[in-house]
Order: sequence, then structure tokens, then C-alpha cells
Amino acid sequence: HLQVWNHVCTCCSAAALEVCYDELGCFEDLPPWGGTAQRPAAILPWSPQEVGTRFLLFTQKNRYYQEIKPDQSIQASNYGGRRKTRFVIPGLVVTDDEDWPQEMCKVMVKQENVNCIAVEWKKGARTQYAQAANNARVVGAQVASMLSFLMGRYKQTADKFHIIGHGVGAHAAGEAGSRTPGLARITGLDPAEPYFQDTDAAVRLDAGDASFVDAIHTDALPFSSGLGLGMSRPLMPGCSANRGPPSELDAIWQGDSRFDACNHARAYLYYEESLVQPRGFVGFPCSDSKAFAAGQCFSCPDGSCPLMGHHADKSAGTDGVSKTKYFLNTGRTAPFSRYSFRVSLTLDGPSWPNPGFMYVALAGQYGTTQEHQLHVGTLVPGRTYDMLLDAELDVGRVEEVRFRWNNHILNPMRPRYGASRVALQRGSDQETWFCGMETVVENAVQAVPPC
Repeated sequence: HLQVWNHVCTCCSAAALEVCYDELGCFEDLPPWGGTAQRPAAILPWSPQEVGTRFLLFTQKNRYYQEIKPDQSIQASNYGGRRKTRFVIPGLVVTDDEDWPQEMCKVMVKQENVNCIAVEWKKGARTQYAQAANNARVVGAQVASMLSFLMGRYKQTADKFHIIGHGVGAHAAGEAGSRTPGLARITGLDPAEPYFQDTDAAVRLDAGDASFVDAIHTDALPFSSGLGLGMSRPLMPGCSANRGPPSELDAIWQGDSRFDACNHARAYLYYEESLVQPRGFVGFPCSDSKAFAAGQCFSCPDGSCPLMGHHADKSAGTDGVSKTKYFLNTGRTAPFSRYSFRVSLTLDGPSWPNPGFMYVALAGQYGTTQEHQLHVGTLVPGRTYDMLLDAELDVGRVEEVRFRWNNHILNPMRPRYGASRVALQRGSDQETWFCGMETVVENAVQAVPPC
């Protein structure tokens, strides 16, 4: 049932429009929804039928999805009223990966006994960007309506629900949260910038939309100059920056213009991997990325470093409102998780300096990391060399540090170098010391045991 009517503005020449959709309520195109600097076009959202939203349920009892609706038919599904429920709302329909919410749900129910609902709204998303951004309002309202139905039917409370939204879908999650008092959590995966950044809190995902709101930013180049779809600057390793005028937004959104969605898509890839490898996404408190890269922000005071991704709400220090920025490194390709160590190695060797390279690897109860370059340049015995080592493997308890060096050029003097002492720290752990009792020739590996 669709009703459309005009409200005549007696104090100005413009007329505002409003549409109402049954239990979803009414939607208008007045500010802050339209006619503002951030949202210049005044656009009404499509009807639920045009948006075509579907709710696809995954549980540990069904290998494939069951489509559910807020009516009696849900009795035939495997929805469990005693389990937590997580909704996954996509944004940009990424070519060759448009069903990623379903894949995320499959991974999620393998890891935990929950109801995972993939929200599909491809019909409403495959249009001009500004229209899709407004259609997301209806999607958010539909998710809130489904939440209300589930809470009423299964006597669940809002603190048992979590909404995960990507891009424009993050703001749909915010809309659902603003309509659902007491919602436990919203996770924004690279929340979209165009038509949302610097808008009123009612328009975008906001900290007040749930009891716990976390966001992963992966494509934060300013859209006006760098065609970044996310909200505010890092570029992900392994991804390229996009170039082009902002006028290409619609062509990008509809898939008609070449656009590398790598940065934007990384957010949900990180989140999915964090389900399986939570300790590989530890965030370190730091003022800015330069200080983090320089190794100035490695420690976790009182073990308070949070986990990015699925397990963020289980971390210490996540109660209340925090304005702390957290940084971490990720891999260029999957697996993206990294396990960070601070390494301080004191070099032993001949009395004269020598140009060369130094490498270290960590061996532990679950395997051995790749070699990581510790230093390139002059090797000075007695000097301590520091680095942040982002291991690609969780080795567990480190049982041995492996040191290797080589020359820049052929050296007829055949010097020998070794690690006399290595201090190793991981996150909030205490430093562990390793002591070397020998030096080795070029390209030989020295095994340095605990002191």
C-alpha cells in the first residue's frame, strides 16, 4: 500500500514530498535527507517491493539459506529464539562477489551457534547512487521491523541482536539501530562517504545507534579527489588508489565505470577472517599512523588493546565512549591477519663495521615465520637494532629466534656476526629475552634460545 502526497510550504516556493509504507512509517525529502550541501538531490526512497529486500537465514542446522519473512511462515525455519542473531547488510554490489554476506554467514555459523541473516537488496542497490543511498533508509526500516517481529514472537530482547553493515549498508544498519532502542551492537564496515559524511546524525551511522558501535575504515581517500567510497584516509596494502571525477559516482555504483573495489571490499574480508583468527587483528592505541609506523605505540597498557572485527566487543577497555584511535597492520593478500612483535636485537661481531643485511624469523610451538628484514646498511657490533615484526603466522609461544645476515658485496675477510641478545615483546606480554652464544658466517642461520 503506497500513499504519496504533497505538503505545500507557505513560506517558500519549494514543495516537500513524503511517502509512507505501511508499518515502516513515512519518509520525506526535506533536510537533512535532501536539499543540503551533503545531499543536494531531494530523493524519496523506493517502495519495499521495488527495493526487493530478502532475509536469508543461516544456522548450524541448515547448510543453505532459508528465506524468512515476518509472518507465520517463520515457524518452518530453523530460527532459534534462544540464540543471538546477527544481520549482515551489504552496500556496493561488487562484481563477482555480490553474495559475500551469505559467505560470511556460512563462516559465522561454523564458529558460533547463532542466527545469521544475510540481507539482500540488490534491486534497490542497482540504480543511481543517490537513489540507492535513500533506498537504504527503507532497508534499515525493514531490518528494524524484522527485529521487532522477532522480539515479539520469540520474546527476545534488543541486546541479543547485532547488525553488520558495509558501505551504504552501514548507514542502513544505523537507521535500523535508531529505530530499535537497546540494540546490542552495530559494526560499520567502511561506512560510505558520499551523501553521508558530515550529515546530521539521523542520516548516517552514529555512535548513538546501538550500545556498542565499531567501524573498520579501509577506503578513506576523500571521494572528491581520490574516489574513496569510505569515510576519512588509509589505503590498504595490496590495493591501488582510484582516480577520476566525482561525476563518475553513478557509473561506479552501477558497474559501468572501471573502479577498483579492493579497498572498499577489504573491510568485509577483514571482518570475515577475524571470525576465525581473532588474535591476528589486535589494534594498538596511537595518536597517528606515523607514530605507529615508527614503533612508538606498540605496548598495550593493562592489556587493553582491542581486537578489530568480530570480537571487538569482547576486548578490555570497550565500555563507554572512547575516542582513542587504534592502528594495526594487515597483509597484502589473504590471510590478512598479522601477529605483531617488537624485536630489539643486540649485534655481536668483529670490531670493524661492515655493510650488509640482517634478518630474523620466529620459531614457536605452532610453526616458524618467514624471514623478516631487520636492517639494511652498516652492521655495527654492540649496537641494538629495533623493528616491529608483523608475523603472518601465529606461532604461539616463541621458542627460538633465528638470525641470518649477508654482505652487500663480496667480503674476503669472511666476518662472523651473531645476535648476542634479543628482547621480544608481543602486545601486553612481558618482554622475553633470548641469548646467543655464537657468531655465524654469511647466510648461516643462528638459533638463539631463551636466556
